[in-house]
Amino acid sequence: MFRSRKFLSFVYHSLLSLTLLWLAPAALAATATEQLQQVIDDHWHFSLQEDPVTAGRMGLAGYNNKLPGVTAKDRERRLKAEQKLLQRLQAIDTTQLTDADRVNHQLLGWVLRNSIQSNTLFLDRIPANTFYSFWSAALDASSGLAMPKVTDYQDYIARIHDFGRYFDENIANMRTGIKDGFVLPKIVVQGIAPTVRAQVYKDPTQSSLYEPFTKFPASFSPAEQLQLQQAAKQAIAQTALPAFARLADFLEGDYMKAATDSLAAELLPQGKAYYRHTINTYVTQDMDPVEIHSIGLAEVKRIRAEMDSLIKETGFKGSFSDFTKFLRTDPQFYAKTPTELLKEASYIAKRIDYRLPEFFGKLPRLPYGIVPVPDEIAPNYTTASYNPAAIGGIRGGAYWLNTHALDQRPLYELVALTLHEAVPGHHLQNALSQELENVPQFRRNLYLSAYGEGWGLYAERLGVEMGVYENAYQQFGRLSYEMWRACRLVIDTGIHSKGWSRQQALDFLSSNTSLSPANVRAEVDRYISWPGQALSYKMGEIKIRQLRAKAEQQLGDKFDLRAFHDALLANGALPLEILEAEMDRFIAGAAAK
Repeated sequence: MFRSRKFLSFVYHSLLSLTLLWLAPAALAATATEQLQQVIDDHWHFSLQEDPVTAGRMGLAGYNNKLPGVTAKDRERRLKAEQKLLQRLQAIDTTQLTDADRVNHQLLGWVLRNSIQSNTLFLDRIPANTFYSFWSAALDASSGLAMPKVTDYQDYIARIHDFGRYFDENIANMRTGIKDGFVLPKIVVQGIAPTVRAQVYKDPTQSSLYEPFTKFPASFSPAEQLQLQQAAKQAIAQTALPAFARLADFLEGDYMKAATDSLAAELLPQGKAYYRHTINTYVTQDMDPVEIHSIGLAEVKRIRAEMDSLIKETGFKGSFSDFTKFLRTDPQFYAKTPTELLKEASYIAKRIDYRLPEFFGKLPRLPYGIVPVPDEIAPNYTTASYNPAAIGGIRGGAYWLNTHALDQRPLYELVALTLHEAVPGHHLQNALSQELENVPQFRRNLYLSAYGEGWGLYAERLGVEMGVYENAYQQFGRLSYEMWRACRLVIDTGIHSKGWSRQQALDFLSSNTSLSPANVRAEVDRYISWPGQALSYKMGEIKIRQLRAKAEQQLGDKFDLRAFHDALLANGALPLEILEAEMDRFIAGAAAK
């Protein structure tokens, strides 16, 4: 799972504002290429103004002292700007563009249309789920940024002082959601409310916000360090902690009372349009939930047959449920300490690193590390995630591994997990995207779930060809992970479109995978809280496998796996339809050589 602090698919909802100058039509004499470049430049300028967190993480100065605005006026301004930009984009004669510029045109059009619909549906009324929230984004806004100067720390403190305004604006949006009936299910609120209350510390130095003030650059004088520490304590104590307290009171009180007992996105106001929008956002294709549900059932059936066959190969005597119980309970499959789990993941990661050049012609320069999920969010967090590095920051990419409840973190799943979150999954793909050259800036930081998560799941299967899986249990862990993603197609559409209960979803996921009970609960609650996102993994992976099969069939002896992978990753994140068109161009070019 790709966790951008930042940039998850929620990035679309906060990208936009423009000055009147930027909104002015391009000169009549401008060529189609010049018109497109002007729209791209205008979009980039306003996106920086509207989303200072992303701007800072892109390595740009002047934005690290603030958080985004999410008031009604902010949304209205963005919507008008987006609509004007899209009109200008659609007026361009695309027949006069180069192939590369047509991709830029199509991609920006997709981003703008998606964001316009998000604003129209007013999705800011639900600014949180079990995986992402506006408060976690605020906590992480400056994480990993380079801070070599005193002014950098002063900007950081100014951003902390902005917590109160930012939290109150989001609470106001959620209160509008209460009035409209557009709210989270109660089961979700019960899970996330305690994580907010846990941020209300008596001592401001206990907050993760204070961490940068525990170690300063050597060039800072003792007086400067003391002054910054005192200012940070004051900002945290007077602004951030009270903001968390107000939010915790709100979630535990008014919001909990208003939260729904029902689970389905389609039961919310404009629910069918909302769920269809989330499918288009995360799958990057407009698909009917019924069709996706049917695909999921077929995939579950296929993978289950492979799992049953593998159980027979192990010589295990017993049923599928007996085997999964064995995997869930036998001590040999679990680390005894957090350090042991982290070390095992690190060992697996280095074995994969060794094999990468055989499968990829181009590898990223940026390194990555394996770090534990922060203690304050670990109990309610998923198994792992990937956190991209800030451009120009002081850290590499981070493969977050959950070391909480070790009896729920089986080692036989760790190979597939590492392939997905680190390499050749999220880190390799995201780092290459950040290092793209000769593309608009917005593309270097764009994350589209079907592409990114589809690639991550494809990477798990690629591990078989790479020879990374060492025994039948690890292979079963991979199949269990693939089954997990296939089940998501069934469960997400089942919950949000077909009236499934939470228990029905829990039973379906538990009976078809070897996931631990804690992971099963966390996953199902995530699907409930985040409609559509869980569909992106399998739908994206299916498309990538289809593209590979097409390339292998049409190219025959000319098929080069390294070249195929390089081409697939060469443009960064793309909606699936645009990706298919680009890979068709690759196949045609390779065939002509």
